[in-house]
Amino acid sequence: MVTRCAVLGSPIAHSLSPVLHRAAYVELGLDWSYDAVEVDEARLAAFVEGLDPTWRGLSLTMPLKRTVLPLLDEVSEQAALAQAANTVVLDAGRRVGHNTDIPGIVEAFLEVRPTELTTVTVLGGGATAASAALAAATLGFPYLVLAVRNPLRVAQTLAAVARHPTPPEVRVVRLEDLTDEPCDLLVSTIPATAQDRRVRACAEQAGVVFEALYDPWPTPVARAATGAGRPLVSGLDLLVHQAVLQVELMTGLPGPLATMRAAGQAALDARSTT
Repeated sequence: MVTRCAVLGSPIAHSLSPVLHRAAYVELGLDWSYDAVEVDEARLAAFVEGLDPTWRGLSLTMPLKRTVLPLLDEVSEQAALAQAANTVVLDAGRRVGHNTDIPGIVEAFLEVRPTELTTVTVLGGGATAASAALAAATLGFPYLVLAVRNPLRVAQTLAAVARHPTPPEVRVVRLEDLTDEPCDLLVSTIPATAQDRRVRACAEQAGVVFEALYDPWPTPVARAATGAGRPLVSGLDLLVHQAVLQVELMTGLPGPLATMRAAGQAALDARSTT
């Protein structure tokens, strides 16, 4: 009997998660399957309720990270902080939710960490933005600017930051009012289509730019950062680091970082030539 795992979301066809997890299974000698399944918010409960005992784990992408919470029997400390779970481990009929985005962002950022950490600007106010803000708090940033399209829709993200043991001082601004005031770290969780001139100018001034997207690639933010010579952490870096943690949670074995990163990069490179 093959053990099954999958990534759920809508849209989901672009996801590299199957590439990463399958590469890990080969490296670890596991005869497991991992697929991408199109599931929106309306269908999530029925899908989860219909899982049989062959299922071991789920990865969740947008828009399901918050929607899944009422379906879980237990959540980890990180998932409780963010009130968002991107991972569900299925064990003996119980569903346990985890958030590997927060530690994944931390680990990806530490690969290029500068010496001074003061100000961070996070673009967006959704579940990924909440994880980014919590990761920034974990890294010790004392000041956070949250730039959003609608300040009235960031209550959940602000509440998540406030739950952190050492929350930063937060200022909320509209994306349209964003300036190119320098920051030590710029994290973009917004669609590429929303990355206008103001956003690109901000990326050109940031100490480090963290682009949470990996498809399409490069995004306008990524191009602006690279063109200005700024250190860039890509969505693939985040995806790999959080997936390594997912593999460990689901299999009980350490995720092979180098193998998973190489598989993801090869898949992205193949897309760019088609």
